[in-house]
Amino acid sequence: MIVGLDHVQLAAPPGSEPRLRAFYTGVLGMTELAKPPVLAGRGGCWFSAGGAVLHLGIEEEFRPARKAHPGLRVDRIHDLAATLKEHGVPVVWDYDLPGHLRFHTEDPVGNRLEFLEPTTV
Repeated sequence: MIVGLDHVQLAAPPGSEPRLRAFYTGVLGMTELAKPPVLAGRGGCWFSAGGAVLHLGIEEEFRPARKAHPGLRVDRIHDLAATLKEHGVPVVWDYDLPGHLRFHTEDPVGNRLEFLEPTTV
């Protein structure tokens, strides 16, 4: 019955939208999606790139998850890592997944993000 993944929702603290926009659009190059008017009043923001869609929703008692994260497939992973480092964003490489280059980082509010690129076809 499941035909695909529509989006991944991450939480964020109230008032963090400007920092999220700067990171997801300015650093990662994602496109901000307009939220439907009925949902816009709740705050937060939505972003997309390629087939990935991330919703960042406002949570009053926000605490970033320590383990849960989206895994975002990328091209030119080394270029992305360099861009993140240029913006002062930490990059932690992990070589434990066979057939992939990958690293983890955090967005401005502490959400864990994984970026990976297959090394085999």
